Order: sequence, then structure tokens, then C-alpha cells
Amino acid sequence: MADEDWGRRYGRQVRLGKNPTRPKTRILAAGEDACRLLDRLHRSGSGCQPGPQADALRQIVVQNYYRDEAGRLRWRTADDGGLPPSSCAIVSPYDTTARYVRHGHIIRWEGFAAHVTETCDPDSVNVITDVATTSAATNDGQALPGIHTRLARRRLLPGEHLVDGGYTSLVHLERAAREHQITVSGPLPGNPTRQHRKGEGFDRDDFHIDFDRRQVTCPQGQVSAGWHGPYPTSSPTAAPLIVARFTKSQCRPCPARTQCTTTADSARTVGFPPRELRDLQLRVRAEQQTPAWRARYAVRSGVEGTMNELAHGHAMRRCRYRGQSKAHLQRVLTAIAVNIERLSRWSVTEDPPPGRPPTAFQTFLDQQGITRPKSWRALGT
Repeated sequence: MADEDWGRRYGRQVRLGKNPTRPKTRILAAGEDACRLLDRLHRSGSGCQPGPQADALRQIVVQNYYRDEAGRLRWRTADDGGLPPSSCAIVSPYDTTARYVRHGHIIRWEGFAAHVTETCDPDSVNVITDVATTSAATNDGQALPGIHTRLARRRLLPGEHLVDGGYTSLVHLERAAREHQITVSGPLPGNPTRQHRKGEGFDRDDFHIDFDRRQVTCPQGQVSAGWHGPYPTSSPTAAPLIVARFTKSQCRPCPARTQCTTTADSARTVGFPPRELRDLQLRVRAEQQTPAWRARYAVRSGVEGTMNELAHGHAMRRCRYRGQSKAHLQRVLTAIAVNIERLSRWSVTEDPPPGRPPTAFQTFLDQQGITRPKSWRALGT
């Protein structure tokens, strides 16, 4: 198969560059070559079974190419042929377990995700107590139960666990309190209804929910005609959902219809979690509006400095090994090195170590008498 054209294309490392010449032609040529190679391996009479490299090549071809009705090879796009979900798409021929993830429009990477837990006692040095490594395409909240299980096994469970908003969900808050007696504190996702997002009309919280009678009353006094569920959700971090439905005969003549639903030929439906989770949701959201909770949660603001220390001071963002297990081992060793470095700078006979020093910009603001939010890191906090 290695003819002159093959050698010219693959005799050296292939780089398309920023402005390649006829990129579509080169991409389709590479796809045809891969299909020929896989077909030759499949029809080989030597009795050799294709190895993991051939299996990876086959999956890469399937996720990036398809054949049209005429049998011609086509390059897949989101609009032409569709693309596989990031949770199963191979993004590196060297590590088939690495995955692609994007947070917003700026943060994106290929590989794995690291989850770091550290102490935050004001009178002692911060120590990393747990490191978790998951697929980059895994929701952050799915790592929380495993973190609590490992901390319980090491007898390092905290009384309150301050977490990022990506880790908070009603399911995890209830599970942590029930299984480990831990209070998980973090920004709880807000009301997802369209009316709440736009700040106009009747959102879910404007409806009165009666769990005993299994009915919902709308702001205009209409009582729901149906109560269904709870239904399980596809996401492991989402709570089961109860759905209350109103009929068209109730919604069509309503004078406040435009404030409730914009669909002309449908009635309003209201979804909410079961009673225990609904009560927890209302209590947590109300608590998060108090100054006491905000001051308590501000202690977590310095954890981003730990992530920066791991990424830039110890190069944890670049993995030296292939595979999730070895990548996790590197991160555990990195966390151990950080703990040794922190503990070596602190003596129990001396005063407690000060907090993270202010930045040059924060010092300038203080010198000019310009106030700054309390959540900004400052000396001694």
C-alpha cells in the first residue's frame, strides 16, 4: 500500500498549518487512505487480529467521516452528518481516553479534569486532602460523592464543604447530609424557567404547590388538572421531577395568559422536585441571600490560588503520561509535593501563617483608600 503518493503524504509528520492548501481535499484523501488500510487489515489472511491502534483508527474514521448515498466519503460536521458527543469522541491518537471539553467561549482543553480538596482552617496551613481525576466530559458534580467517600475512609470529612457552583445540586446536598452529615455550601442553580430568567411573568415560584392534595394553584386561582411523576432524569446530578399540568380550557380564557405562557395553543405545565428536595431548595436559596452565608462562603475565594499554584508552579496542566490512571497518579504526587512545600514553611512553635498576601493592584487600592469587595483575598484572611 505504501506507494509513491502514500510516502509523499505520510513519509513525514503531517501538519495542515493555519492556512493549508486545499484542506478539504487533503482531509478526504487521508480518510480514503484510512478506509483502505482498515479494509486491508480486515481482509488480511495472515490470521493476525487488529490491535488497539487499528480499533482506535476505525472509531476515529467513523466519528469524522461518513459515506453518502452515492458511496462517496464525506467529512462530518455538526450540520452535515452530525458529530458524536464529546463524552465518547476520540481527540488524540496517543491517548484514546482523553476527551475534549469547553467551558464557555474561552476555556477549552483535551484530556482530563482534576478536582482538588483542601482544608481552610484560619489557624493552620491549608493542606490538600483529596485529588480526583475524571474524564473532561464528566459533570463536576459527579465527582462529589466519590470525594466524600474517600475523605470518610481517611477520617478527614469536614463539617462543611465549600464547593464551586458546578458541584452543587439538590441530589448531592441531600445525599451528603444523609450519608456523611456534611453541609455542602455552594451557589445553588437558580430557577430555570423562562419567566424567571427574563424577570417578567409568572415563574415556578409564583405557583402554590400542595403536596398533600397533589395539586398546584396558579397566581390566578386555577387548580391544576393533572399531577404526574416523579420522573427520573437523564442527568445523575438532577433531581427527579414532578409535573403538574393545566388544561387548555383553563389557560385560554385567562386574562394573564401572556404573563404565563406565550404559546397560543397550549397550557402551562409546572415542574418541581419532590417535597423533601423542594423544601431543601427553598431553604438553601433563602440562606444564600443572607450576609452570614456570604461571609462564610468567602473563605473559599483563595482556592483559585491553589489551582494556579498547581497549574503554573508545578505544571500539573501538562500530563507526562498516557491514560487516566497514570494522569491521576501524577496529580496525586503533585499534590503531595505542594503539601510538603507548604508544611516545610510552617512551624507549630510559631504564630499561625498569614493568609495569602494581597496583589500589587490590591495594595495600590488600599493605599489610595479605594474600597474593594471583602471576597478579594487580603492579608490575614
